[in-house]
Amino acid sequence: MRRTTLTDVAKRAGVSRMTLYRRYPDVDHLVRALMTREFAALLAEVEERSSRGNARQQLVSRAVDAIRALSANPLMQRVLQLDSELMLPYLTDRLGSTQRLVEQFLVGQIEAGHLDGSIRFGDAKTQARVVLLTTQSMVLSRKPATSGLDFTSLLDELAKQLDGALRP
Repeated sequence: MRRTTLTDVAKRAGVSRMTLYRRYPDVDHLVRALMTREFAALLAEVEERSSRGNARQQLVSRAVDAIRALSANPLMQRVLQLDSELMLPYLTDRLGSTQRLVEQFLVGQIEAGHLDGSIRFGDAKTQARVVLLTTQSMVLSRKPATSGLDFTSLLDELAKQLDGALRP
């Protein structure tokens, strides 16, 4: 992606350069917007599919399903394979819009768990941040995480850890 220009993208998409430049100052911004759109849609699909059980069970199920889906997502795999440095600011510097979207969902799920008694009481935003950071590491570190281990087994263990950490 580092060698790609907005001009290249405009040509391939059949739109004018200025159309892209009005909306995106550079390729990084374009890629980030694409990732946010794609991952938000993916997470919405996961949310629709996983709706059984109490709030804690739903949160754990959705987290594991989201990790599985993101780990298999061609865009995520391509970015991690070819330009993993693009993800570095979101690991060391700040939360991105997709992370904030996930965190907002997690806060709602955790608050629902406080209300139904399935999630131990605590600061929902703090609890959500810990779940976010834990789960994102499974997506971004899939390659080293699965070295010599089965990904499904890792996700099963993560589900047990999340469930145990959130249980009252």
